[in-house]
Amino acid sequence: MSVNRKRKKELRRLQVQANSLWESQQVLVGEAANIAREASRQLGHFGREQVVPSVQAGYGKYAAPYVDKGMQFSKNVLSDKVVPTAGAVVGSALSVWDAANDTRSRLASGRGFAMPDAATYAKKADKYGAQASKRMAQKLRVLDPPKRGIGAGGVVAIILGVAAAIGVVYAAWQTLRADDELWVADDPLRAPDA
Repeated sequence: MSVNRKRKKELRRLQVQANSLWESQQVLVGEAANIAREASRQLGHFGREQVVPSVQAGYGKYAAPYVDKGMQFSKNVLSDKVVPTAGAVVGSALSVWDAANDTRSRLASGRGFAMPDAATYAKKADKYGAQASKRMAQKLRVLDPPKRGIGAGGVVAIILGVAAAIGVVYAAWQTLRADDELWVADDPLRAPDA
């Protein structure tokens, strides 16, 4: 099949126009990629400078007081109530044991039931109870664990950053999807055949 000169000339002109359009689309896609990279970089800055501090401030204002209050309550109950009570019970039991041993030794030696000085034993019991309480408090002290890694605020900030990045990518995809002529073939160096 032969094509006359006029048609060949029109086909060449169309080929030139197609190549020109192809090159302009390559430039357009390159610019869109640059804009997407810059948007991603700006989103990262926004997340670090705006979102993370506001999430941390919100956590510090609303959640942290309740968490700290619960920890303080637990620590206070343990160190102010449980440990001293246990120490006093142990101290009292040991004081009774000492008094029973003293009474037994008095009876064995023939001195009878009379205690020489009840105040002395009361002082010994108090002293021993205080020492036992102190030792138990030191052994059972709740230590604050060292902070490691990111907290709840950091996790929320990461989730919000990922959601924002997904939103930007989705918006770019919707923009490019709407016009089929903006999509570029996989081989950018080869022009379409006319």
